[in-house]
Amino acid sequence: MQHHFKDLEGKWALILGASSGFGAATALALANSGMNICGVHLDRKATMENVENLKIELQKLGRKSFFFNVNAADADKRKEVLEAFQKEAGASEKFHVLFHSLAFGTLKPFFEGDFLNQSQMDMTLNVMANSLVYWTQDLISRELFADGGRVFAMTSAGGERVWKSYGAVSAAKAALESHIRQLALELAPRGISANSIRAGVTDTPALRKIPGNETMIGLATKKNPYGRLTTPQDVANAVVVLSLPHAGWISGNVIGVDGGENVVE
Repeated sequence: MQHHFKDLEGKWALILGASSGFGAATALALANSGMNICGVHLDRKATMENVENLKIELQKLGRKSFFFNVNAADADKRKEVLEAFQKEAGASEKFHVLFHSLAFGTLKPFFEGDFLNQSQMDMTLNVMANSLVYWTQDLISRELFADGGRVFAMTSAGGERVWKSYGAVSAAKAALESHIRQLALELAPRGISANSIRAGVTDTPALRKIPGNETMIGLATKKNPYGRLTTPQDVANAVVVLSLPHAGWISGNVIGVDGGENVVE
C-alpha cells in the first residue's frame, strides 16, 4: 500500500544496514512515502537475494535507489559511498533522513569460557555506536545533510538492561543513545533532529544470533500488552511519521516503538 506524503516526495534517505530487518522495512516504508533510497549493507552471496528483492520493490514504486555492499564502519568505504552518491544523484541532492541500523557485534560474556576480548569490544562499539557519529560528521562536512533533516538510530532495551552474553552490545546501545543526545544538541542550529528508536523484541536475523533468543521471544510475547512481538514494519511506520515536518520538534529522545512492552514488568 502506497502512502504519498508530499513533504517526503523526492527526498533521499540514507539507510545503514539496509538489507534486512529494520533497515529493509524502513527503506521500503520511506519509499512508499515518496522517498529515494541510498542503502549501505554488508552481505555475502547467501543473503544478497534480500537486497535484490528490495531493489525490485523500490523500482516498482518508481523510486531512485543506490545500494553499496560495503562495511559501513570502514572510513574509506564511507568516503567511497558518499562520493559515488554525489556523482550519481547530482550535486544538488542532499539527505533528509539518516537511519542507522547496524547490527554486527560480538555476543560473548565478560568472564566465562571464550570470553570477550578488547578487539571484539572495540569493534562492537565502533560498528554499532561510533559509526553513527562518523557518518553524520561526513554528511555535514560534505554539505550532504538537508536542513530540517532527521537522524534515527536503532537501540534496544539492552541500552539499560543486561542479558547474558549481551554485554558489548548493551554498552554499544548505551553509547549510541548518548551519541544521539549529543547530535540532537549540536545539529539543532541546522534544524536537524536526532532520536533513538527503541524497538520491542523483534524477530530479526540480528535477534536470532543472540544466545537465548527463544526465551526473549517467549517472554516478550507474554508480557507485551498486544500479545505479539514488535515487527520491523511497526518501526518503519514510526520512522515515516517522525520524518514528517510536523515532528521536527521531537529530538534527543529514546522513543519506544514496542506496544508498551518496556513498561510492563
